[in-house]
Amino acid sequence: MAGLADWQAVAKRVLDLIGSLAAIVILAPLLALVWFLVRSTSVGPAVFRQERLGRSKRPFTLLKFRTMYVNNCDRAHRQYVTRLLSDGQPSAGGQRGLYKLENDPRITAVGAWLRRLSLDELPQLFNVLTGEMSLVGPRPVLAWEAEMFGEQARRRFEVKPGITGLWQVSGRSKLSYREQLELDVEYVRRRSFGLDLAILAGTIPALFRGGSA
Repeated sequence: MAGLADWQAVAKRVLDLIGSLAAIVILAPLLALVWFLVRSTSVGPAVFRQERLGRSKRPFTLLKFRTMYVNNCDRAHRQYVTRLLSDGQPSAGGQRGLYKLENDPRITAVGAWLRRLSLDELPQLFNVLTGEMSLVGPRPVLAWEAEMFGEQARRRFEVKPGITGLWQVSGRSKLSYREQLELDVEYVRRRSFGLDLAILAGTIPALFRGGSA
């Protein structure tokens, strides 16, 4: 992995494997409960699959618990993200975080609860287990989002995307989209096994302080 010493790259992958597998085993009852709640309260699959860009912009299938009704239009989402990129203002989603619009009619009642607690992200542990993601790294983005990034922000694709990252423990939804991108790039520049451990240690307190990643 570019930027990491060999032993750090190995340690990071071992941490990803052990951490994701342990979390899946420990959280299995919660995963089953959320799966049941999503399936039983709205029509559609419990797990939502979407193509995102990974390291070196290689596409992969991101897994999330479904928080929206099926067959919805993403036009409002695209307009929202475009506005965030153009005006540099903090996320309009308030405590719900980046991309998570307030009073979005596409979101189910259970989905709103999952987003508030960031439980919709839990299936990404399987993405980490298979090596498509890491526990720590830049947020995985859609291809059309990446097309709007500046040249500097493209450095974020030098590493695998992560479930949590530097901006999630540095202000979360209070940051503007541009600031979040800058922190993603800062993570790439500063990345080390020690930094990953520090980010993981700060993630749970950040969740309890409010807002979802």
